[in-house]
Amino acid sequence: MSDPLPVVYVVSDSAGETAEAVVRAAASQFNHGRLVLRRVANVHELSVIEDTLLRAVEEGAVVAFTIVVSQLKEYLRTRAEQLGISTVDILSPMMCALETVIGQPPYAKPGLVHQLDAEYFRRIEAIEFAVKYDDGREARGLHQADVVLVGVSRTSKTPLSIYLAHKGLKVANVPLVPEVNPSAIVNLPAKEKIFGLTIRPDKLALVRQERLKMMGLGVEASYASYERILDELEFAESVMKRLNCPVVDVSDKAVEETAAIILEWMGRGERYL
Repeated sequence: MSDPLPVVYVVSDSAGETAEAVVRAAASQFNHGRLVLRRVANVHELSVIEDTLLRAVEEGAVVAFTIVVSQLKEYLRTRAEQLGISTVDILSPMMCALETVIGQPPYAKPGLVHQLDAEYFRRIEAIEFAVKYDDGREARGLHQADVVLVGVSRTSKTPLSIYLAHKGLKVANVPLVPEVNPSAIVNLPAKEKIFGLTIRPDKLALVRQERLKMMGLGVEASYASYERILDELEFAESVMKRLNCPVVDVSDKAVEETAAIILEWMGRGERYL
């Protein structure tokens, strides 16, 4: 009989998404990230905290929390200590550090991160832009974009565009194909916003083979042939040299890693959080 999975309660006076993301990130470092996660969101009453802690005792659980209302937070801390429950306060250390450098106390209001403010609508606009100008649709998007991604098919251009859009950047992406004249991208005046994506041919072959399988097609199609892949990568490399743009090898990188590199190159890492 296998050992029971660890249990973590995520308690928040807002949606609890922040705490859950942190817990899952930490759990990924252990036992393939397997655990039982119970989210208790929008907590506004002490009785809810009490019930949650009693359940946590029964299950031998850890309690991670993002609570900003002082009364609720102090009750959880005190009661958890009485019950011998291990807790993790995810927000307070960062808030205390910011209070020191900013020189003013936090608002202590739940849910501020989710308010429908100008930043929120800017991100929505960026996401809509990324969808509209995905895969080389409408060349005019290249002139309006903050970032233009170029690369052969299956170099994560679309997911990277959406990820950067969530950071508030308008992103267009253009596939590089030997049969298509790259004049639209080569003649783009603002070449400093162009970033190339490349990948190892062996990795690309595997990715494309999996893509063909998902589509119910045979892996022997030219799309996944090694010869075709080498031709495409050689063509893409020649275009990127003409553009003289930064190039990221995405072979072993997650989308988040590639995005971080691009943001660093742009010098905007501190702006887009």
